[in-house]
Amino acid sequence: MTARSCIEMDIRIPKPDADASERAAVDAVLGPPVSAWAGGARDIQTEGHSTILGGQRARAGRDLLLPALHSVQEQFGWLPPGALNYICRRLTLPPAEVFGVATFYHLFSLTPRPATVIHVCDDIACGINGAEHLCSEIEQTLGPENGAAPAAVTWKRSPCLGQCERAPAVLVSQAGEAPRLFSHAPVRSAIHLVSAIRTAAIPADGLESLRESVPQAGQAGLRLIGRIGRIDPERLDAYRGDGGYAALQQALASGPEAVIREVLASNLAGRGGAAFPTGRKWEAVAKAPARPHYVVCNADESEPGTFKDRLLMEGDPFAIIEGMTIAAHATDSRRGYVYIRGEYPLAARRMASAIEAARRAGLLGHNILGSGLDFDIELRRGAGAYICGEETALFNSIEGKRGEPRNKPPFPVHVGLFGKPTVVNNVETLANIPLIVTDGGAVYAGVGTTGSSGPKLFCVCGHVHRPGLYEVPFGRTLGNLIEMAGGVPGGKPIRAILLGGAAGMFVGPEKLDVPLTFEATRAIGATLGSGVVMVFDDTVDMAGILARIAAFFRDESCGQCVPCRVGTVRQEELLARLRSGKTLGSRTGELALLKEIGQAMRDASICGLGQTASNAIESALANLTGILGGKDGA
Repeated sequence: MTARSCIEMDIRIPKPDADASERAAVDAVLGPPVSAWAGGARDIQTEGHSTILGGQRARAGRDLLLPALHSVQEQFGWLPPGALNYICRRLTLPPAEVFGVATFYHLFSLTPRPATVIHVCDDIACGINGAEHLCSEIEQTLGPENGAAPAAVTWKRSPCLGQCERAPAVLVSQAGEAPRLFSHAPVRSAIHLVSAIRTAAIPADGLESLRESVPQAGQAGLRLIGRIGRIDPERLDAYRGDGGYAALQQALASGPEAVIREVLASNLAGRGGAAFPTGRKWEAVAKAPARPHYVVCNADESEPGTFKDRLLMEGDPFAIIEGMTIAAHATDSRRGYVYIRGEYPLAARRMASAIEAARRAGLLGHNILGSGLDFDIELRRGAGAYICGEETALFNSIEGKRGEPRNKPPFPVHVGLFGKPTVVNNVETLANIPLIVTDGGAVYAGVGTTGSSGPKLFCVCGHVHRPGLYEVPFGRTLGNLIEMAGGVPGGKPIRAILLGGAAGMFVGPEKLDVPLTFEATRAIGATLGSGVVMVFDDTVDMAGILARIAAFFRDESCGQCVPCRVGTVRQEELLARLRSGKTLGSRTGELALLKEIGQAMRDASICGLGQTASNAIESALANLTGILGGKDGA
């Protein structure tokens, strides 16, 4: 196939050209054009001839594609064709690739829509706390979902917004010269919500809001969340006055090898769900001969029911930056990225502010604290894609590609971001690093149990008196944690508990004595996952909950591999048949087919999304009775 035929097979959109405001939105991210193909000057003279700068230099900025799309969306409320064409020219990328990225994320729109959009969470936690009633109220106020709403306001349903402790929640985006993106929760009245949006009267999130989300705020002995709600998260001097950056100074003095030894001795397992030993990951990157090395903070916390990373970033952002800087020192990395999910505007603002403050104070950048360490951090925002929580999909997203997972091996420690060795840890994992350096790995390993060391954060939500973020040592029982959250309102019986989020497992109330450790939950066929503990009382329609989980995985599958792309759809269809009683053949046969689909996804899917998409559903049918009528696991 010739180069010419390849070009002709691509999407070709010669018109419309970007107007001045669209070009300005793109140039605000990409800078002035460097190539005459994109409007730059022919400013290189060679023996009297003018030369156009080639596209290779422009394509080197492909990793700015996502920020450029964000800039345009924030300005206009959608992605106009002229702006997309201009991005293609600026980055010398085929339109098919740019459109492929733009259509991958649900926060972007390729069709015109009102400047203000209210994203209403209707996922599990919000669903059992009045989301359907809220959607009905909003529909009565603004008209149908995605409709041509009056006063330039419309609304749409959204998957989990990570505000589960304050359900029901909304995310509001307002486009224009001074764009706004903010979360609001809990929402008790649609009329008041719309009125507040129109008058810009939504209150700011302060320390009081943080204290409400962290019921233990102010208690003695807390290690990971001890600062949240107690000190101003936007003041570097407050963080340093509370012991912040002492760990970095100690790490710089002791050297990279000593830091890695302490992390290995701590037995710290990753807190993102996979529980991989952090020290082994750091050691592998430190020894990798290829350069450069990267440190990536995975803050794309999108698991329904999870909000711990959001609260750490909102309430103690400097701790995450310090943890990343120690990781950079240990692994000889010069560049770091924080990838924050697009639905976390306050966390993104506070992390960006903290990065800038650390940079001004000489705690990021060149020759940090006079140690010779050069390390800086960029913040990147996602745009609504659960799959980007998978580490290799996250790399692709940063690189300006569709957020689709890569096959492994090779693993990120050898071939990660931009094809180089990469340490990728989630927010909670990095928050543990200063504790380990300060106290020593052996002391840290002495907290919890032999197989599960250190303190652990749990996101307790659903039907409990005091939903919020809780810190306990590994080993507390499930019942203890629910008691800390005040138990079930009204003394109602517990119908089910979801451990680990939508990719986790349902257990019944008979498991309240199970210790919350990696080993104990594995022993009962469950998982701690991302730390979700979602409680359901006996009034909940559990069949409806399973249907929502199935719909979530159908929507969030990236579609790259057949087992997940097809399996999640067939799983949802099969559940719908079982709920309605309109089965294809016997009910027993349908249940067997459901298990077969789940097994196929576990065995053959590329990444963890497909491999865990059936876990919660199968566990509910196996561990709970009467969900679909009769003995569901039969």
